[in-house]
Amino acid sequence: MLELKNIIQNKASMANALGKRNIADAGEKLEEIIAEDEKRRAIQRENDDLLAEANKIAKSIGSLMKSGNKEEAEKAKKRSSELKQKTKELSNTLKDIENNLVQLLYQIPNAPHESVPAGQSAEDNISVFQSGTIPELESNAKPHWELIEDLDIIDFKLGVKITGAGFPVYKGKGAKLQRALINFFLFEAGNAGYDEVQPPIVINEESGYGTGQLPDKEGMMYEVEKEKLFLIPTAEVPITNLYRDVILKDSDLPVKNVGYSPCFRREAGSWGSHVRGLNRLHQFDKVEIVQISKPEDSYKTLDEMCEHVAALLEKLELPYRKLKLCGGDMGFTSALTFDFEVFAAAQKKWLEVSSVSNFETYQANRLKLRYKNEEGKTNLLHTLNGSALALPRIVAALLENNQKDGHISIPKALQAYTGFDKI
Repeated sequence: MLELKNIIQNKASMANALGKRNIADAGEKLEEIIAEDEKRRAIQRENDDLLAEANKIAKSIGSLMKSGNKEEAEKAKKRSSELKQKTKELSNTLKDIENNLVQLLYQIPNAPHESVPAGQSAEDNISVFQSGTIPELESNAKPHWELIEDLDIIDFKLGVKITGAGFPVYKGKGAKLQRALINFFLFEAGNAGYDEVQPPIVINEESGYGTGQLPDKEGMMYEVEKEKLFLIPTAEVPITNLYRDVILKDSDLPVKNVGYSPCFRREAGSWGSHVRGLNRLHQFDKVEIVQISKPEDSYKTLDEMCEHVAALLEKLELPYRKLKLCGGDMGFTSALTFDFEVFAAAQKKWLEVSSVSNFETYQANRLKLRYKNEEGKTNLLHTLNGSALALPRIVAALLENNQKDGHISIPKALQAYTGFDKI
């Protein structure tokens, strides 16, 4: 969440930044937060004054009793009892106000970085880089949802039988291709200095609030109601929460983690080619890279993470483009996001396969994730993450772009992991 001190000190610039997200009443929302904090401060001052008076009276009671001034001592005791009750009431009021203040802060998304363009939707995103040649396919080329049925490598009907729509079953070389991609992505991340972790795929509420999935995306997550647990939407959530309530040392930074996990998303259903086949699933596999950085280094780190994703796509020989997201298309917790899209030639469309984001202090403030610098001062850190990569649309593009003469060619970089060069 946004830092309260920044809201108080920079209300106008903060409201302008939030305006890029098309929040018309951003200034009013920030004013409400500031007013609630002023109320908290006033009650805190009153409570502190009463506690100071109570301590002073408590010290005087003994002296009054020793001097034989019982009447004054009884008055002091009565006043002490009144103060005790009053401070108890104020403490309860203070807790309510503090909880309300946190809830108000939870409702405000991250303020976009100054470089984020204004815009309403994905149509307003800016293409900043494009690489690779879009392949020209044979006239009888097929979209991936037909190819996987012909090759019998991914079965959606079996998935519906076992679970429901959006939960495919990977078979034979389809399953091996999945495993190969996961191992390839993990190996490349390891070579880039990321330490691998295998996190749980269910999280508690504290973890959901820590990285910002709650309360913003509660309806998009699958919930285990009895235990109040949630299936993860991405490995970012458990990996980043490893550092919740942690104070790192200057020498610990940067933190670089990578993890593979299945991901679960209750996305609203719709019709059309954009959600057919592997284009949109309720369960999918993804390798996630996470970094924790000092504030002054985080945008250099973001560039480095983007370069890592681009290198993966180059090795997979896929045409891709890099987009800077506009304010209206950014995630709730992000300060700046770059999306990577690959071109699926049979569909003749770009498919998003990665988002790489800098959250600045937004997640760290929720997580209470800090570091102690050389002078011993404690500061919030910046958190970043990126898909490196999400598998379904990568598989879709590989199948569509590499089809020829009834088979699918496997990129050279993957062949050591698949054990075969074609399907």
